[in-house]
Amino acid sequence: MKVLLVVNPLASSVTGRTRVVIQKALSADHRVEVAVTQRRDHATKIAENAAKDGIDIVVVLGGDGTLNEVANGLVDSGTAIAALPGGSTNVFARTLGVPDDPIEATGSLLDSLEVGSIHRIGLGSVNDRYFLFHAGIGFDAAVVEQVEKRAGVLKRFAGHPLFVIAAIGTWLRNYDRKRPAFRISTQKIGEEALGDIETTGVEGLFAVCLNTDPYTYLGTRKISLAPNADLDTPLAVATFKNLTLKKLLPVVLGSLGIGKITTSSSRTVDLRTDLIKARASAYKLVPLQVDGDFLGNFEEFSFIYKASCLDVVMPIKANGNHDS
Repeated sequence: MKVLLVVNPLASSVTGRTRVVIQKALSADHRVEVAVTQRRDHATKIAENAAKDGIDIVVVLGGDGTLNEVANGLVDSGTAIAALPGGSTNVFARTLGVPDDPIEATGSLLDSLEVGSIHRIGLGSVNDRYFLFHAGIGFDAAVVEQVEKRAGVLKRFAGHPLFVIAAIGTWLRNYDRKRPAFRISTQKIGEEALGDIETTGVEGLFAVCLNTDPYTYLGTRKISLAPNADLDTPLAVATFKNLTLKKLLPVVLGSLGIGKITTSSSRTVDLRTDLIKARASAYKLVPLQVDGDFLGNFEEFSFIYKASCLDVVMPIKANGNHDS
């Protein structure tokens, strides 16, 4: 196979040695080229060119942000994406069941390629940007913005503690928790005949649109907001209507699996599933993050589900009954 290895040299787990070992391992059975990202969104252009050049697999050694960029460049192409964990959290790779160690993950990848373990998944998009696992508007995007402001080398070595500190600081000082930030409406499968949706639904301070579950990880624990969401079903949206500590903490604990209150049982959260569209109109500029990357502040958010649009190399044990 023709394989392109895309490397983000700034990702937290990427070292020169790791890159060399992975490149040699892939080269034993495949024709391998290497591309190193140099700036934000560079990986999207690399992936677009790879698809045009007939590359079979784009292997991404980087974090979720680099994976997202590559996925946006491969949508509706015949080129598959494969994830090797190189970031601090690696949500998508862990969701697929890819081993946490990039060298071990490379061995798993080679096994998958040998048997053709490739599955075509659906993606969500927000304002024309595709996402692999989630997009958030409001509070979590504000947290990501704070992390990126202080990140650099610190993000590479601090990892999860930096996000926890940023979340606490954002909750205390950098986010309006008193007034709703937007109003969001949704459209499920089977409601297409009703026409386009109007934004007359739920008011919220924070919402996450999920293409799969979990939402993210805190250390080794999953944070699960929509347990039934997966890569073969349409989107889910969890809208938080209250961010007071009394209301929020039980939901957070439940999402971590250490409490009884979940997003589906809490009156604080409006959880909707099997969605093909959602639209949010903000009362002011509201931050947006996609797969853990801050994209800016917006007043309108248009979410759309696109079925069967991206080929993904799946670990054999995670592939289950998926068709290759």
